[in-house]
Amino acid sequence: MGHATARGGFRDLVDRLNRLPQGAPPSDLLYRILALLFTEHEAGLVALLPVKPFTVATAARAWKTTEAEARKTLDALSSRALLLDAVRPDGETRWVLPPPMAGFFEFSMMRVRSDVDQKALAELFYQYLNVEEDFVRELFARGETQLGRTFVNEDALPAEETLEVLDWERASEVARTASHAAVGVCYCRHKMSHVGRACVAPLEVCLTFGNTADALARHGFARRIDAAEALDVLARARGRGLVQFGENVREKVAFVCNCCGCCCEALLAQKRFGAYRPVQTTGFLPEVDAELCNGCGACAKACPVDAMGLRPAGDPRVPARRVASLSAEACLGCGVCVPACPRGGLALVRREARVIPPKDTVQRVVRMAIERGNLADLIFDDQALTSHRVLGRLLGAVLRLPPVERALAREQVRSVWLERAAEAWERRYGGSAGASG
Repeated sequence: MGHATARGGFRDLVDRLNRLPQGAPPSDLLYRILALLFTEHEAGLVALLPVKPFTVATAARAWKTTEAEARKTLDALSSRALLLDAVRPDGETRWVLPPPMAGFFEFSMMRVRSDVDQKALAELFYQYLNVEEDFVRELFARGETQLGRTFVNEDALPAEETLEVLDWERASEVARTASHAAVGVCYCRHKMSHVGRACVAPLEVCLTFGNTADALARHGFARRIDAAEALDVLARARGRGLVQFGENVREKVAFVCNCCGCCCEALLAQKRFGAYRPVQTTGFLPEVDAELCNGCGACAKACPVDAMGLRPAGDPRVPARRVASLSAEACLGCGVCVPACPRGGLALVRREARVIPPKDTVQRVVRMAIERGNLADLIFDDQALTSHRVLGRLLGAVLRLPPVERALAREQVRSVWLERAAEAWERRYGGSAGASG
């Protein structure tokens, strides 16, 4: 199905996906992926759903049907992990359409299944994400607030508490404190296995937490585990030299992946688009002890993003001697290289500047929306309402005005939402024009 001839339901769904801060640039490959996951009718229905979590009543109104019929459709989509459902303490269920990444693209490969042609899907994913650049660039190389961040390798931390390590910097703390935990098949390596490019790292290491874990486990896309098993998965992954990469928030982290540099989308993006800082680093850097280093290259081999290499030691007594050399700009601060050194010649030290992640998913999404020009779509996200469509377009246009014109518009349209949105924009960008990207 070509891009130019894509049927209406799929076109509408692509438009809906691109109202999220994490968009999906249209291409023939994207339409082919969506056609494997959704029917055209389902795509058209999902395109009418709000960006934020919604109830069955909201879906019924958008689809002009009864709540009973709407629930059947919502449950069917949830059973295929195309929607995520969460049951609140009061018993009410809310649904949300996850973004493609980290979201329903990955969920489609988190278990072996026969209802979808996973080989065909994997080949399309490979072309869309690893050959074409638009999607990965959109996902990882726009804005300052990133989707994911690196967790420090806890085996690399000194035994004595010489470094201050905050709870949110440890993946183990996520596992200990999550309300739910589940483990599934690594999307990246599963995909690569279908195109003959997978490495030998373990497959069942993709951890999800909280409501995401609960939904995926209930529908069979992940296996429910307790905190002890989640900690064991993390420890075994560290022992294999995998990087722990998770949601870029401090509280209620939804996922922690255990990544290799050859298959993982995030680490491949770091190598392709490192200048854009596609992955939020830790607050640490490895420091080389030149006296202990013998230039064996174990650290360079262990580094998943090619940040560690070798340089001449400048030793007149042994002209051929080399020592480890770090490119701090490329380094994730994961610490995977530290335990790889057989001589103990590497140690983690604090970076000069510490970047604090957003508090939670809501704060992360709002930050990303502001930076990427999608704030209006978050505030007025119900496309079934004419008022939301009109006001969303108006707010989007106003937020893109130069500062002086934006101030005049604020005087003319004195509503709470515009005042607050404009003030938030100015706090974030200092009133600079064209900051929406």
